[in-house]
Amino acid sequence: MKEQDVINISQRRRRKDSYVLPLLKGMQYTLKNFFSKKLTIEYPDQRREVNERWRGLHRLVKDDQGRVKCVACGLCAAICPASAISLTPYEEEGGTRYPVDFQVDELRCIFCGFCQEICPREAIVLTQVYDYIDLERTDFLFDMDKLDRPEQFWFQEKKGRFHKLLGS
Repeated sequence: MKEQDVINISQRRRRKDSYVLPLLKGMQYTLKNFFSKKLTIEYPDQRREVNERWRGLHRLVKDDQGRVKCVACGLCAAICPASAISLTPYEEEGGTRYPVDFQVDELRCIFCGFCQEICPREAIVLTQVYDYIDLERTDFLFDMDKLDRPEQFWFQEKKGRFHKLLGS
């Protein structure tokens, strides 16, 4: 092998003593953030603003007469990749369909939003409630009553109950 056949890649490599400049840049960034205003949010007293497209707990939408818009077509249950939605349809003699039982398992749900996208009547939406907590697994099964007002399950509502259980 001749010397002109050898490819020397070390010419493009930085010299060993050039680590000081990146170190100084890193220290400058750290000091800049050290003396800047803190971005800490005092949760749960303050809540962070979430995007309007945030996908939180589910809600069944009602029409002007107070009836659920859902016609129990079953598309939401069929498209759900986690099989978190179950419903029991009922059809009256006049041809009106509605769900007798509609249940969403919030622990199984991956909050993908497919149910909201596929619904032809826009009867199910995902709200901005992002911090629902509870102690029992069955409390995460949302039936039609819970799906009516998911905002009642903000963390602040249950704060006293958890402090009593934890003894603080």
